[in-house]
Amino acid sequence: MSLAETRTEKLEGWNRPPVVEPDGQGELLEVAMGPHHPSTHGVFRMDVTLDGERIVRLKPVFGYLHRNHEKLGEGQTYLASMPYTDRLDYFCSLTNNWAYALAVEKLAGLEVPERAQYLRVILAELTRIQNHACAVGFLIQDMGASGTPLMYAFKVREKILDLFEQLTGSRMMCNYMRFGGCRVDASAAWLDATRKLVAGLPQFVDEFEALLTTNEILMARCQGIGVLRPELAVNAGVTGPMLRASGVNYDIRKVDHYGIYDRFNFRVPLGDHWDVYDRFMIRLLEVRQSIRILEQALKEIPGGPVMDAKAKIRGFRPKPGEAYGRIEAPKGELGFYLISDGGPNPYRYRVRPPSLINLTILEDMCLGQNVADVVLILGSVDIVLGEVDR
Repeated sequence: MSLAETRTEKLEGWNRPPVVEPDGQGELLEVAMGPHHPSTHGVFRMDVTLDGERIVRLKPVFGYLHRNHEKLGEGQTYLASMPYTDRLDYFCSLTNNWAYALAVEKLAGLEVPERAQYLRVILAELTRIQNHACAVGFLIQDMGASGTPLMYAFKVREKILDLFEQLTGSRMMCNYMRFGGCRVDASAAWLDATRKLVAGLPQFVDEFEALLTTNEILMARCQGIGVLRPELAVNAGVTGPMLRASGVNYDIRKVDHYGIYDRFNFRVPLGDHWDVYDRFMIRLLEVRQSIRILEQALKEIPGGPVMDAKAKIRGFRPKPGEAYGRIEAPKGELGFYLISDGGPNPYRYRVRPPSLINLTILEDMCLGQNVADVVLILGSVDIVLGEVDR
């Protein structure tokens, strides 16, 4: 039987098994994976109940890295919270900045100049590329492969982080966005270096796909494993690559057209088998679409200012009201909900983190699978604990 036929058979025969209650006969084994475990990508625990090697119950346990992010945001000025957003998804600080800036701009009625809008798109798509490449690398490493795929992903990530450092002064905690624009402008030399990098990215993706996609071990370990049906994904509030891998056509860049995404021609890849392999492939396909967006944005970027002339740093006090700003972050919908009472600090500050929401259906994807598959299923979710715990 071919791999494709095996995959179809697995998917058609998969149904969520009933949760088995312990009967006191000593047949079930409870195992705590974590809080320090190589596969958890941070301080995170999974309490797993096993019948032999089959998962019959799984409880995610998080909160070990709680840092009181939202309460801190209510006790300091709006601008003072911007560096804290860097620490949510520390792989994707620039998209964190953008979601928060978007919420404050809605609250204060600020406009963003054209050049700043293009810079935001360029930085967001570069962020998406390095996040997805590393997510794939981590997934393959969790599968037991040597560090080659991960180091291959880190090769392109390092080049992108070099660009971030040249523009913002920092490789990871960039603190670059501002309400009404961007902190500093990009030089012509920086844009040329970015164009040169983007021109080489298709070759990177081609080589990455050739290295991984038809690997027999990867296909056998990922196909038909961790199926997430579209109805459950929608009902659980799952977003991002996880949702699109389940075949649901929902991308906030297309739905909201925030920023200037309506000006770019790109596709939304969708999965049709809803398993770990689809979640792996969707990220590679989204990297290709990010390259398309970057090519268009770098070609069309105009001159001009990068900050709204009405924006001010000192004495910033939005009128009383509320706003929710959301973007299509690399891991899914990242949103900030703010309430202003007219003071210098938010009255209410709330984050909608995609990693936490996407993690809530981990048990549903793991029930009935072998314990060795749990690590792969978790890796396909692509979480970051700074965002889960906040």
